[in-house]
Amino acid sequence: MSENKDQEIVRRFHTGQSQREISRNLGIGRSRVRRVIGEHGQARDGQQRTTALPKPSQKRKSQLDEYEESMRELLARYPNITGVRMFEHLQQRGYQGSYWSVRNRLRTVRPRPVRPLVERFETGPGAQAQMDYAQYDLDFTLEGRRRVYLFSYVLAWSRRQYICFTEKQDFTTTVRQHVRAFEYLGGVAATCLYDNMKVVVSRYESDLPVYNTRFLAFATHYGYRPVACRPRRPQTKGKVERPFFYIETNFLNARTFDSLEHLNECASKWLAEVADVRVHRTTDRRPIDLHAEELAHLIPMPVNSYDLAEVVYRSVDAEGLVSYRQNQYSVPWRHVGQVLPLRITEKELIVYGSDIQEIARHRLLPSNTVRQRQILSAHRPKEDASQQDAMLQESFGEFGEVGKPFLDGLLAAHRYGKAQARKILALRAHYHQKDLTKAFERAVTYGAYSVSAIERILTVQAEPKTTLDTLADHEKNHLSELLKDASVRPRETADYQKLLFEEKNDGPESAEQSTSEENSPEDVEGPDHGALPDSEDPHNGPATG
Repeated sequence: MSENKDQEIVRRFHTGQSQREISRNLGIGRSRVRRVIGEHGQARDGQQRTTALPKPSQKRKSQLDEYEESMRELLARYPNITGVRMFEHLQQRGYQGSYWSVRNRLRTVRPRPVRPLVERFETGPGAQAQMDYAQYDLDFTLEGRRRVYLFSYVLAWSRRQYICFTEKQDFTTTVRQHVRAFEYLGGVAATCLYDNMKVVVSRYESDLPVYNTRFLAFATHYGYRPVACRPRRPQTKGKVERPFFYIETNFLNARTFDSLEHLNECASKWLAEVADVRVHRTTDRRPIDLHAEELAHLIPMPVNSYDLAEVVYRSVDAEGLVSYRQNQYSVPWRHVGQVLPLRITEKELIVYGSDIQEIARHRLLPSNTVRQRQILSAHRPKEDASQQDAMLQESFGEFGEVGKPFLDGLLAAHRYGKAQARKILALRAHYHQKDLTKAFERAVTYGAYSVSAIERILTVQAEPKTTLDTLADHEKNHLSELLKDASVRPRETADYQKLLFEEKNDGPESAEQSTSEENSPEDVEGPDHGALPDSEDPHNGPATG
């Protein structure tokens, strides 16, 4: 810019403008106009300027100049010396200047720390992968501003990458994205580098990582070894850290997205059309081409994928609904009050009965959806009153002889007695059956046929079940179902006669007696051998054979 203005000054001067006019028109001082015109005249006369660079400024002398060598010696002995301490030391040697001068000079003479060079470490094909998360707050046109997490998995040799934006970075999400990365890349690298995320590393003991046992089980299933990097050293995973900047500048930059689903659709397209086919600056080859060579060195995928489903227990409320992530899903209403296992997959919620048989299956609502219900008409009580009565009679019959009288009294006392009956059955999820039975007995005694009366009795006389009690009841019911048709029936008494006779012959009897009595039928059938008659057997009772 300065050279252009100098040229304009010379041009105007040769057109006949005076130095005053040039200064006024260009808004610059006349001293500069005079200097530029003079230098131009010297150049035309053959006296060329030796350099276009400005002359270096002369360093002003200071009192500290004679103490600078002393400062350097002291810094060599005490590299972390402060400005205050240096000022005090120089004062003892006769320095009479200001503290600020010492502090400013100390900044120039103190040697700056030299960062060690990071040597790039390359691995062979299929030997290593690197994984990490990045966090972004994005403005979606349909969903508004949301926080998302970018899962990234990179093969270290070919630099081919898999990415996916997720809502969370918990264990289930991390493992699920690993499986998708393995499927996308066609195999698994022998090792994978991680930072110290809780999903992978539980804690450190003696500077050594203690890996999450659940994650180790997952890694073992796919046959690779997780390796935790040293804390606060991101350059160890440079092959996965650096691409985040590339994603921010090439993919996220100057783009808008409707939703998280649309974001991942665009990311998949960007991977295939841009990231995989670009020439990588380090390898000078396209990642897609190197991956084709690396594919043969990856660990093949197992026949059976790792089961990523989450299993939780939920109680069925009086409306026949179970809750999961602030949403509700219906189950057949006859299971009201039971504690049932739920299996959560990526897209479905499956409910099992006490016999571990599937009783309901729902589409899993998105995690950003709350207070929603999914109700299937087949799970609601039938319109046929006789069927409802039969199911209620069966459920209350489980409480013994008092169950039917209480139900009859409840239905007779209230217009909507069936609804109250279902609410009472829902109490099975919170109280033991014996406590409910006692509450029914007291209610029948005093004619208190209502759900509020039962709740008051339980509040006074019973203690709610703990989580361990609930799980114990579930296991007990499950075992009873398994053993229902596998009961062991007692053997007939006559089956033991032969065993008793053989034990008699195997005793310390003489060989001669056993030989002489071998052919005596009355010895076999008589009571002299110690065998009690069937009618006198104290363990088996009367004979049944």
